[in-house]
Amino acid sequence: MELGATYQPADAAELQGRVNAARISGTPVEVRSGGSKRAIGRPDRQAAVLDVSRLSGVIDYEPSELVLTPGPATPLAEVEALLDRNGQMLAFEPWDHGALFGAQERSATIGGVIAAGIAGPRRLTAGGARDHLLGFSAVSGRGEAFKAGGKVVKNVTGYDLSKVIAGSWGQLAVLTELSVKVVPKPKSAATLVVPGLDASTSVGVMAQALGSVAGPVAAAYLPSAGGPPSQTLLRLEGFAPSVNFRAGQLQAILSAPGSDLLDEAASAAAWRDVREVTSLAGAEALWRIQIAPSRAAALVDALADAGADCLMDWGGALIWAGAGCDTDVRSLVQTHHGHAMLIRAPSAMLTSTPIRHPEQPAVAALSERVRRGFDPAGILDPRRFA
Repeated sequence: MELGATYQPADAAELQGRVNAARISGTPVEVRSGGSKRAIGRPDRQAAVLDVSRLSGVIDYEPSELVLTPGPATPLAEVEALLDRNGQMLAFEPWDHGALFGAQERSATIGGVIAAGIAGPRRLTAGGARDHLLGFSAVSGRGEAFKAGGKVVKNVTGYDLSKVIAGSWGQLAVLTELSVKVVPKPKSAATLVVPGLDASTSVGVMAQALGSVAGPVAAAYLPSAGGPPSQTLLRLEGFAPSVNFRAGQLQAILSAPGSDLLDEAASAAAWRDVREVTSLAGAEALWRIQIAPSRAAALVDALADAGADCLMDWGGALIWAGAGCDTDVRSLVQTHHGHAMLIRAPSAMLTSTPIRHPEQPAVAALSERVRRGFDPAGILDPRRFA
């Protein structure tokens, strides 16, 4: 294995051989397929590229069992189209990051969104990628092929390695096959828009709505940023009569007579913009921040005072912040006890700034033990977040 060279294994056996060769030679390996999230992390990492794009295609799909088993390089768009034809979907609402980097859209793969732990607004009530990964096959950094979990929803055998692999960014093992739980698509959807709230009031309104009998599945807040009034978005799903009835309930519960109800098409467009962070597309540096919702409003106000534009998702638990390179976002996040990840920035900033939020020493030690367990030689993309 040579630095800078690209290797494209034809199957899992050849992939295992390549990982073993990298382990023996001590060559760092970057796993790649669609490349929609290639720009996340340090730009100066040097490695051999392990292109798994040939491990693509649906291996098994039982709509009646609500389980889909694809190869990791299967395009996310292909997976979603197949599920849509069968009236089903991925509950955690993953999305393609290509647009964030001006890259080709529809390049995201199902293995990539699982490895990165990508989830959209429905994560608030449906859970994340890790909660829907039933099982997988992979090759560890030791060069060993292994399996975990299975193809059934009620799966409690052995260690729950799915929770570890999802969100590991390919730094523990290389996926060769995976099984995900799918759910029926809702028959109808609509979004209640409450305009003109400040961040603190919006967090309270979202919490009240989420705790109500109306049962919204997603909640987000878009500040005005000097333009149109702010918007608090509350998404309802289900049968059309139920959606309309619960929308009326929400309006009464929230005492929001000025609110507006978006129909299904407008609702889908609004949530696509939230999911893909469209309002922050021109930001010089883009940060993804996770925080306790009770602290979200104070952080949004502090970021606004520092000149950063924001939006809140997951009822306030997720904040996207667009700022200039000279804005000390991480210190503000640290002050408010959140965790920030630098998603996009100029190369100089990506090289000099920690990409992920520094872990507490005890947590960092545990993370390192887990990683060394899977990849003792440290060959799987070791410099991505170094």
